[in-house]
Amino acid sequence: MHNGFAARLLAPLGALYGASVARKAKTSRSYRAAIPVICVGNLTAGGSGKTPVAIAVAQALIARGARPFFLTRGYGGNVRRAALVTQSDSAAQVGDEALLLTRTAPVIVEADRAEGAALAEAQSAGIIVMDDGHQNFGLRKNLSLIVVDGQTGFGNGRMIPAGPLREPVAQGLARADAVIAMGEGMPDLGGFAGPVLRARLHADGETLRGRKIFAFAGIGRPEKFTDSLRQAGAIITGAKFFSDHHPYSAREIAALRTAAGNALLVTTEKDLVRLAPEQRTGIAVLPVRAVFDNPAGLARLLDRVSPAV
Repeated sequence: MHNGFAARLLAPLGALYGASVARKAKTSRSYRAAIPVICVGNLTAGGSGKTPVAIAVAQALIARGARPFFLTRGYGGNVRRAALVTQSDSAAQVGDEALLLTRTAPVIVEADRAEGAALAEAQSAGIIVMDDGHQNFGLRKNLSLIVVDGQTGFGNGRMIPAGPLREPVAQGLARADAVIAMGEGMPDLGGFAGPVLRARLHADGETLRGRKIFAFAGIGRPEKFTDSLRQAGAIITGAKFFSDHHPYSAREIAALRTAAGNALLVTTEKDLVRLAPEQRTGIAVLPVRAVFDNPAGLARLLDRVSPAV
């Protein structure tokens, strides 16, 4: 994000952006669903690890006998009304995150969260897990979890477009029930009084240990990906990064194969679902999952909305 002079120049626009979120919070009419709603959101634009956390939350709910449905806006897709994601859908239709989430639980894509919640209720969902939406006020939340990257925190402390923040930190944390810090480090939470949990991304890269690989990704924080590959013992011969949610063309994949040479092409699960089936041949993935340092702490939060059976 911007630093120095550029950030100061864009700061007034950032202030307007944050003010617009505050205005929506006060004036929006929120739909109250008949089932509990858990929102896994963040205060910054991309790269905090909220999707792996949302998956971990849904898995914990399933383990306690609940029937969670994911609700996501379907960023990068072209669906224009509430829809239940199917195995035949593509990333171009419903977005990459929706396809990744559907491996764990049913997924509904809808920018209008109230409409999406209504469809989830019609589909007999037991609880809704929103992947993103802390700054969306169309649906009332029963539990709001804020995910923050422990190392990068809130960046330069400025709001979009001057920095990474979607709203002022104090403003966003005032609506949070808990904070989940991902990885090492801890940003200044300004005296936040709620529970603060620690979680980490665990990569299953045993099959890549000692192998020469060429990494590529189009995600918010690609350096996290390469760090995980190194920790897994992979030998990175080269890397190519694209913008977040990048739609890959056949020409780009061919160029990546050429650049890799004899090395194995490796990408993220989120990137793989954006590839056409015929493009995936010979491309490996590095699966990652969010692991909580204190699972009991997460369980206590979930007890508020979904008691264990």
